[in-house]
Amino acid sequence: MVSIDVIESQPSRVRLRLKGVERAYANAIRRIAISQVPTMAIDDVVILENSSVMFDELVAHRLGLIPLRTDLSRYNLPEDCDCKSALGCPKCRVLLVLDAEASDKVRAVNSGDLVSEDPETKPISDLIPIVKLAPGQKVKLEAYARLGKGSEHAKWQPTAASVLTETGKPDEYELYIESVGSIPASEIFVRSIEKLQKSLDEFSSKVVSAE
Repeated sequence: MVSIDVIESQPSRVRLRLKGVERAYANAIRRIAISQVPTMAIDDVVILENSSVMFDELVAHRLGLIPLRTDLSRYNLPEDCDCKSALGCPKCRVLLVLDAEASDKVRAVNSGDLVSEDPETKPISDLIPIVKLAPGQKVKLEAYARLGKGSEHAKWQPTAASVLTETGKPDEYELYIESVGSIPASEIFVRSIEKLQKSLDEFSSKVVSAE
């Protein structure tokens, strides 16, 4: 009989004991948590002005790696959105604007300087460094975030850790999931289960139709 016991549960991490589950399925949940649960991340950056010492490409790269709070019930994956536009729409894309300038002293530009058109989709922390500006330097840009999966790029991974360990008993394992902060760890686990079930159903239907 399959059972799941919660050993530890916090917004940032969850530890569960899976009983009566084959290792292949338990490990599939672990892998799906890393690569198939979508999150928001900045994917397209339009640099309007950049007089800092950092190249445009490096600024864009840093922006892409900033974890963003993600509400999966509010946005569609680009390939599933009915807008069918390469530019996206409010259902599948969020605009964040950065307009920072140093006046008479060095200024550190952090993630908190990003202004999102959606107050719910914003960096998980205001203190993630982006660039330092010397007096007179300025950075102004538009950044567009969208949903993506870790299998596409690491910036969309929702997990900082996803580890499966044996307990020493047959068909019993402990699964530890730690979130980067975009999505609660418990939601990552639940959505991993849902994704696994959906994949199994699709595979089963294809096998039946091929007979």
